[in-house]
Amino acid sequence: MFSNKTIFWSVGIVIGVVLAVIGGILIPVGDKIIRDTINKEGVIKEGTLAYENWIQTGSPVYRQFWLFNVKNPSEIMNLGAKPVVEQKGPYTYRVRQLPKDNITVNDNYTISYQQPFSAVFEPSMSAGSEADRITALNLAAATLPSLFPVESHGFVNLFLKLAKASLFQNRTVGELLWGYEDPILKLANYKDTITGIFYPYNGTSDGIYNVYTGKDDISKVAIIDRWMYKKKLTFWNDSFCDMINGTDASSFPPFVHDREKLYFFSSDICRSIFAEYEQKITLKRIPVLRFVVPPQALASSVENPDNHCYCKDMSVSENCTFGGILGISVCKEGKPIYISLPHFLYASDEIVNAIDGINPNKEAHQTYLDVEPITGFTLRVAKRIQINLMFKPSKQIDILKNIKKPTYFPLVWLNETGTLDDETAKMFRNSLTTPMTTLGIVQLTLMCFGCLMIIACMVALCRTSSTKKAINKPTDTTITAIS
Repeated sequence: MFSNKTIFWSVGIVIGVVLAVIGGILIPVGDKIIRDTINKEGVIKEGTLAYENWIQTGSPVYRQFWLFNVKNPSEIMNLGAKPVVEQKGPYTYRVRQLPKDNITVNDNYTISYQQPFSAVFEPSMSAGSEADRITALNLAAATLPSLFPVESHGFVNLFLKLAKASLFQNRTVGELLWGYEDPILKLANYKDTITGIFYPYNGTSDGIYNVYTGKDDISKVAIIDRWMYKKKLTFWNDSFCDMINGTDASSFPPFVHDREKLYFFSSDICRSIFAEYEQKITLKRIPVLRFVVPPQALASSVENPDNHCYCKDMSVSENCTFGGILGISVCKEGKPIYISLPHFLYASDEIVNAIDGINPNKEAHQTYLDVEPITGFTLRVAKRIQINLMFKPSKQIDILKNIKKPTYFPLVWLNETGTLDDETAKMFRNSLTTPMTTLGIVQLTLMCFGCLMIIACMVALCRTSSTKKAINKPTDTTITAIS
C-alpha cells in the first residue's frame, strides 16, 4: 500500500509534468497565432494594418538640411587655397505628408503607386529662415565644364564670362534648395532657366513603383518588383549594380533576423544599398533591431569588389581607390554629382582632408533603421545623405585655372527622420508587443513552475521512500533478541 505522502508527491509530479507540457505546447501555438496574424495583417491590401501603414505615413516625417557656407571663396578661386566651410542649419521641412497616388492593384500579387513629393517649411524646428543667405558653390558654373570635352573649354570660358559667372555665389537657403533663375541658363536660352539642388520637387515624384503585396508569399511583401516599369536599372551597364533589391526601407518582410542584411532601393542615389544589424534597442517600450549602412556599402572596389561597377571616372577617383563617395552623373544627365554620407563619413582621407570644416561623426552622420522584427515595420529612420559637386582644374577656364586638383565640394547634407508617434506606439504595443510579452511570461512561468514542482516532488518522494525503508529495516537489538 502507498502512503498518503507518496500519493501526494506523485500527484505533484504529474501536475508539474502537465504544467510544463502546457507551457511547451503554448510555444508553437503562440508562434502559429503570431504567424497567422502577420500573414493576415501584413499583406498590402485594403483593410489591413500593413495597408494603412503603407498608403500614408501616420507619423510626421521631416527633412533637415544643413548647407555648407564657404568662408574663403576668393582665395579658393584666385589662389587655389584649401576650401574652408561651415555648416548652417538645420532648416527643417515636413515631407511625405501626402498619401501614395495612382494606386493600381495589378494582379493581386503586386500593387503600383507614386509617392508625391511635398516640402513644407517648419520655422519652429529650424535654425533660421529660408531667407538666410549662404555663400555656396555656383551650381551651373561648376557643372558646365564637365558637360563639355576639354577641347570646348575655351568656348565654355567665353560663355561664363558673358554670364559674369563666378565659381561661388551668394543665395538664400530657399533658392539653393528649391530653385532660382540662373543667369547662365538664361543666357543659354534654356527652356527651363531655374536650377536648384532639389529642383524640381513639390508636385513631383521619383517615378512609378511596383511592389509585391505579400498575398501569395508574405516573405515578399513590400519588395520592389519594378521601378519605372523596369525590373533592372539602366544606369550602370552591369547586371549586378543594376539590380533593384529590397524595399523602399519604410518596411521589410516580417520576421527579420539580426543575422541578415536589409536591402533597399533609393532613387536619391540611383542604386540599391544595404544595412547591417548593429544592436537591439527599445523604442517607446517596443523592442527593435537597429540596422545601419556600414562603411562597406560605399567602400572603394579595392575594399569591396561588389562596388566595382559604381566607379565610372577612374581618372578622378584615383583608379577607383577612393571610398565613401558615389558618382551618380550616369543618372543625373552627366552632371558631376557625388553622393556621400554627411561630412564624408567613412570616405578616404584624401577627400576628408581636402576641405577644412569637415568633421565626420558616426553618431550624428550614419544612416540607420530601427525595425520591429516580427512585422518588419521600420518604426524609426534617420536617412542621412550629403550631396557634393565635383570640379577640377582647367587651364582654359578662368574660374578653374588656379584649382590644384579635383575637388569633391559639399553643398548640403540632409537628415530625413521619422519616428512612430505615441498613439501609434500604444496601438502597436496593445496589438502586438503586450500580447506577445504576456504569452511569453505565461509560457515561461508554466514551464519553470512545472519543472520546479517536478523536482521538488521527486526530492520529497525520494526522502519519503528513504524514511519508510529506514523505519522498516530490523535493528541489531531486534536480531539479538530473536536469537
